[in-house]
Amino acid sequence: MKKRTGVLKLAACLDCAQSRRQMAKAFISKSKYLAGLQCAKLLWTHYNARQLLPAPDASTQAIFDQGHVVGELAQSLYPGGVEVTMDRGIDQTIKDTQALLQARKPIFEGSLNYGGVYARADVLNPVAGGKWDIIEVKSSTSVKDVNVADLAVQRYCYEGAGLKIRRCYLMHINRDYVRKGDIDASKLLIAEDVTGIVDERMQEVASEITAMQRTIAKKACPAVDIGPHCSDPYDCPMTSLCWAHVQKHERNVFTLPRIGGKAWDLYKTGVIANSEIPSAFSLGSNQAIQVEAERTETRHVEPVNIAEFLGGLKFPLYLLDFETFQAAIPMLENSKPYQQLPFQFSLHVAADMKAKPKHHAWLWDGDGDPRQLMLAELKRLIGPRGSIVSYNAVFEKGIMKTAVESVKSMKPWLKKINSRVVDLLVPFRKFWVYDPSQLGSASMKVVLPALTGKSYSDMEISDGGMASREFLRVMFTDVDPEERRRVRSDLEAYCGLDTLGMLDILQALSSMAGRRPR
Repeated sequence: MKKRTGVLKLAACLDCAQSRRQMAKAFISKSKYLAGLQCAKLLWTHYNARQLLPAPDASTQAIFDQGHVVGELAQSLYPGGVEVTMDRGIDQTIKDTQALLQARKPIFEGSLNYGGVYARADVLNPVAGGKWDIIEVKSSTSVKDVNVADLAVQRYCYEGAGLKIRRCYLMHINRDYVRKGDIDASKLLIAEDVTGIVDERMQEVASEITAMQRTIAKKACPAVDIGPHCSDPYDCPMTSLCWAHVQKHERNVFTLPRIGGKAWDLYKTGVIANSEIPSAFSLGSNQAIQVEAERTETRHVEPVNIAEFLGGLKFPLYLLDFETFQAAIPMLENSKPYQQLPFQFSLHVAADMKAKPKHHAWLWDGDGDPRQLMLAELKRLIGPRGSIVSYNAVFEKGIMKTAVESVKSMKPWLKKINSRVVDLLVPFRKFWVYDPSQLGSASMKVVLPALTGKSYSDMEISDGGMASREFLRVMFTDVDPEERRRVRSDLEAYCGLDTLGMLDILQALSSMAGRRPR
């Protein structure tokens, strides 16, 4: 038995030694380099326990997909360019790139390796003197530190492999671009010269790569505690694993409103649960309300402030909610990158608190300009008197403000109704009402079940991000007509719950205050 155990241990050691040799030879791509800058634990896991990393969620995947679309548009600015595909593996991409370099044409996803680094540039553009420019394309609207680090490791790799690099550019979205007719890629995309700061940043790359290679070759995962780096510059995919000891305390210090760095101060002293916060620790008024409500398992209510809020409401109530989509590349005439464009609204009209509200719904069918159609329908439905109630009304007012820019004749009407808009978020943002089940959040998705017992949990579409993605999928991709009908029905149900839920919340507030709107 001892002999058998010894053989197993020897085999395990040989496997570990082989694994370390493999890791020493492993390429560090630019994405893994950025992961290594963020967290050594994340880097190690990518190479040694990748099965622990979850697949990108739908929201993250949508960002990736948008980046690919922007990248393809950028390629149109370099006629005659040739793309290096990954069809036959890394080694072949390097060989293909080396062959293309001789032709002195723009290369898309040109791939080289040097010193354990493997880089694929969005664009390698030939310039005078046998040199090349590196163009990194991003769907953001400005240059970020992480983009500079990205370009620095690319330049390190390409120059190490023998290329002469002249300039480095970060090509990003021009936020001031307004679509007029077909997309003009030369105006939508800005190529910002960042060569100077890339050169400075590149001086650190060699030592960072060496440290990362050592990390990858370690037998055990580095012990890295959680910290602000978990979401800087990106939300880490390992959050569910690394934060498990925090998340097992549902009521933890990171749920306190506007706690900022104070949460980390508490965490460093071993305080995670709100119930463990020392009495001498300084908390803001709203933070103190949350902690006390959780301690006593009692809902905090300020009847006077609630009554004053309700007293400002006037019937009939128009309970209004929008759903929107946005895109880096503007889809509509006279729209900007990332402009929130309405595709749906729900409107419940309540004559009084007891009467059954009347429901109106609008969902864009893809024809015409949704901003104009939405405003015309709202003008038809909203009468001259009564409060217009939205949850986080800043959003709804902003949507209407930008929409009216495409329908100038509607400006006088919008000016009149803006004075009637009431924000139902106010009582919860100001903690006039706080239920222990809210866990520090004033979101309607949390407030509605806390006050009424209703929730979005059984909805096919349960949040605004999902609503936007599903609308774009069924309206602008090839799907079965029946699938399109089903999703549109789910969208109407989701948006309708938002506005009906506001009436339920108002009724709950009325009970707490002992009064009703006039």
